[in-house]
Amino acid sequence: MKSKKIAKIICAAAVATALTFGGCGGLTGMGGSDTDDKSASDKSTVTQTAHTEAAPKTPNQPESSGKISDARNTPAVRVARTVGPAVVGITNKAIARDFFDRTFETEGVGSGVIFKSDGYIITNNHVIAGAKEIIVSLADGNTINGTLIGTDEMTDIAVVKVDAKDLPTAELGDSDEVVVGEPAIAIGNPMGLEFQGSVTVGVISALNRTLDLNDRRVKLLQTDAAISPGNSGGALANADGEVIGINSIKLATNGVEGMGFAIPINTVKTIVNELMEKGYVARPYLGVTIFDKPTAARYGYQLSIEKGVYVFQVAIDSPAGRAGFQRGDIILSIDGKDVNSVADVRNGVAAHKVGDKVKVRYDREGREETVEVTLEEMPQPSNQ
Repeated sequence: MKSKKIAKIICAAAVATALTFGGCGGLTGMGGSDTDDKSASDKSTVTQTAHTEAAPKTPNQPESSGKISDARNTPAVRVARTVGPAVVGITNKAIARDFFDRTFETEGVGSGVIFKSDGYIITNNHVIAGAKEIIVSLADGNTINGTLIGTDEMTDIAVVKVDAKDLPTAELGDSDEVVVGEPAIAIGNPMGLEFQGSVTVGVISALNRTLDLNDRRVKLLQTDAAISPGNSGGALANADGEVIGINSIKLATNGVEGMGFAIPINTVKTIVNELMEKGYVARPYLGVTIFDKPTAARYGYQLSIEKGVYVFQVAIDSPAGRAGFQRGDIILSIDGKDVNSVADVRNGVAAHKVGDKVKVRYDREGREETVEVTLEEMPQPSNQ
């Protein structure tokens, strides 16, 4: 992200060894709510939409004097022509406060992928976080105001809608079929709209990379295709021109190159379907605030436990509250699986659905007990 002010909002968050988002964002909180009336077509599921007509030229793609040779017509060239027109720029205009509590306008730029011809766009949550105004820059040079349909902070996915028809769309592939070593082509707007529609090429470096991000564990595709600030929300495509991932983060530390990550498109499809249907993703929750040693240290507490996670607070009107949990309890396992970190607990709960019953073993003053907890839907923030 880049700011119009001298004090720039840098679109990067150090995680572990400087794990950073590849696009814009930098403002905390959810980006908005779904306030538009949705028609039946708005709630349709995400499908694989193929191109039915010739892709329009993008601004950085001049008219060719004729057909190029087979040697030059590489997968990257073909993907740039077919997927490129469906990759857009997303400008996030937000209000921030400086050190003296004075408000000023910030502007950051990320990327997005059109997946429905009537204006539905996939992007990252951190690209639109805190936005007061969303402006979408199409590949043909036109700009349109966007409306936030829904956002999911946990998976870093959001859906934006523009009022337009017959837009070029990208075909969504099957990330479960991706293999290590196959070509990977990233398209987005590194460093802003000055470099809109940039194409970088690499390979799929690894599958199911598990990274801890803000006390949650996510599985991502790893690629060595260059992903830079501004690429977030853009497309990671295979040689067949199918989008297999949404570019999200990169590993940036001294001596490390070529480590970018994308959210697998099969994960994205599931999240997008829920966002289009109700504007948020329904997830189960326990209703406890928990600490492991690292998180306790961040808040100035010293935690002296050998295993499990410490229950710092319990919401009375929650599954944990109704099950009798108290402050000071130490959760040891969920459904027989040991939990020793905040991420372990969150993933243990996330593996279930709303309404499921889980067995939670905990320690209370040296005495271990097991209780059955019925998971409920996590309450949504008031701005949802």
